Amino acid sequence: MTHIVTEACIACKYTDCVDVCPVDCFREGPNFLTIDPDECIDCAVCIPECPAGAIYAEEDVPKDQQHMIKLNADLARLPNWKSITKRKAPLPDADAMKDRTGKLSLLQR
Repeated sequence: MTHIVTEACIACKYTDCVDVCPVDCFREGPNFLTIDPDECIDCAVCIPECPAGAIYAEEDVPKDQQHMIKLNADLARLPNWKSITKRKAPLPDADAMKDRTGKLSLLQR
């Protein structure tokens, strides 16, 4: 089992979750974070840390976000999506974007 980052993270990229991850399973893209399913140990400490409410246990991912399960795995394997282990500032419009829905088209790979 793993945890999944959903569309709520797109264009926000809060990294509070990264600081608490004991196994460094987060990968960073231009405007999104993903969780490497091969590294995640299902500890769930990242879930309450996410200001955007973007992280779910795989079995709890909402129906309208099921596509993010495969996408997390695919993005985590991209060579330009590197491990992130330290908190960084969120994207400039993160607070304005965090409650917006339907952000998949904004995802930068």
